[in-house]
Amino acid sequence: MTTTDARRQRRSIRLPTFDYGSGGAYFITIVTHDRLPLFGDVLDGQMQLNERGRVVEEAWTQTAIERAEIELDAFVVMPNHVHGIVWITRDEDDSSPPQHPPGTPPRAPTATAASRRFGAMQPRSLSAMVNGFKGSVTRRLRLVDEWPERVVWQRNYYERVIRDDEELGRIRQYILDNPRQWTDDEENPDAGTAGRSGP
Repeated sequence: MTTTDARRQRRSIRLPTFDYGSGGAYFITIVTHDRLPLFGDVLDGQMQLNERGRVVEEAWTQTAIERAEIELDAFVVMPNHVHGIVWITRDEDDSSPPQHPPGTPPRAPTATAASRRFGAMQPRSLSAMVNGFKGSVTRRLRLVDEWPERVVWQRNYYERVIRDDEELGRIRQYILDNPRQWTDDEENPDAGTAGRSGP
């Protein structure tokens, strides 16, 4: 199987026995439609955002302002994707303050109730947050580009439960290093055939 085939077959790694609306930390990657480099360029190992990239960065920051259940951690906008760590800081029915802000060891999400259908979008969940972010960026970029039919994102996204503090540190470093590793990044259409598998 070629690297291109592997990229096309990569799917979100969702755990059907976990509740993605419960507290925990998640590493997410969201990729542009057809992996188009919409958000800027990497020059000398540094990401240089264009106007679209700045829109993405602003929308990401706004996500935490609009959603009390969300805390944001490490994040980077790349030419054709974004990486970020998202904390869901309370259960969807819990109105209490966050119990474990970023920087503290994450806990894995709790098991779903048997009655909750896997794949259904839950309010105040990770999928609700990502869909809201993607929709916000799409609406803003259609105005920036004066192109009302623009498709910005791939249909799905990649997420991974962060299970312990060691993994959290490794993923934070991966995000920080992403621009310097762009020449080998699996999302880079010009990358070597070996690519990178992520943190």
